[in-house]
Amino acid sequence: MSTSLDSGPPPQAPVTALRQRLAELRGPATAPHPLDARALAALAANPGCKRRALLDGAGVDKAALARALGAPAPFGQSQFAFMRGNAFEARVKADGGTELLRLLGVADPYAARVPDLTAAGPQGRAARTSLALREATGVAEWTLLDHPMLALEVAGSPAYLEPDAVVVHPDGRWTVVEIKSFPMIDDSADASKVGAAARQAAVYVLALERVAALTEGASVDHSVLLVCPKDFSNLPAASVVDVRKQLSVTRRQLARLTRVEDIASALPDDVSFDVESCSPGELTSAVDSVPSAYAPECLSACELAFHCRERARDAGAVEALGRAVRGELGGLTGVAEVLSAARGASGDPADPTVEALRRAAALRAEALGAAVADRGPA
Repeated sequence: MSTSLDSGPPPQAPVTALRQRLAELRGPATAPHPLDARALAALAANPGCKRRALLDGAGVDKAALARALGAPAPFGQSQFAFMRGNAFEARVKADGGTELLRLLGVADPYAARVPDLTAAGPQGRAARTSLALREATGVAEWTLLDHPMLALEVAGSPAYLEPDAVVVHPDGRWTVVEIKSFPMIDDSADASKVGAAARQAAVYVLALERVAALTEGASVDHSVLLVCPKDFSNLPAASVVDVRKQLSVTRRQLARLTRVEDIASALPDDVSFDVESCSPGELTSAVDSVPSAYAPECLSACELAFHCRERARDAGAVEALGRAVRGELGGLTGVAEVLSAARGASGDPADPTVEALRRAAALRAEALGAAVADRGPA
């Protein structure tokens, strides 16, 4: 059958135009900052923040941007913690990952396959990983993939993720392995750290499901293997962590993210986040031109949190007080507006929120008056 000149893949002009626009936003000479699973988990926790979605989608280095804005955030591991984590991971994966496979219950870990995943660039590595996963599923043998590369589309922009390891079982199941350097004391680890690891692993599981959907006989475990140092030693211990809840939340939240091209198209053409060529004033204007959704939780998850907090406080936004307070206040969006309603100077008395504020203000005044009366005259 002949092939016409019009046949073939659809034109890539929209994709090319988007990439060009994102390159202009971060600076044409600036390499895109990689979007990792930890950043994706934080992004999924606050899907209403268009500012973070755009900056992450464009590959802007938010830490460098925060420094240029004069609001740096103390993010990142210490050099000691980084070296300790790398040393522990090397021990777990030594000798072809035999110790890691033993933790999974593999009878003969030396017989497991460890394919070479080397390729050029993240796209090449992601393609090589997908091929290795399909081959491992087909041969029905234990296979360890060391630092595979997974691809996931987030708000219309590709993200490349690198889990510590993925193990393919002979029955076609794929298990994500997370190696952390925090200790597991008496078979239990810090709940907050385990929760953060579970949210990060859920992003990897979500990316793996995209590949498994195209691989016959493959399935992805919704439980991940968390490997940590045992007690106060450097010996590895493992725990199976169910990430179904985190996976459901991450899938739902990522699906809610506004697509990057929609956010970028609403910006003026001269907006740029290029730290090298823009002045602090120009960067401030550029950042403020993108709507944000600040919450106190951002302080532990986003490099721009201190800048956003300052802006929220300057504007008197109730978001600075937390999501729970914001939800309770309904249509009252400013601190000054809330205080005015509580004093009875404004607001509809029939509004349940205004009524509750005035009742709370009256109780506070009554309590303060009782305290003054108890102290007696000065």
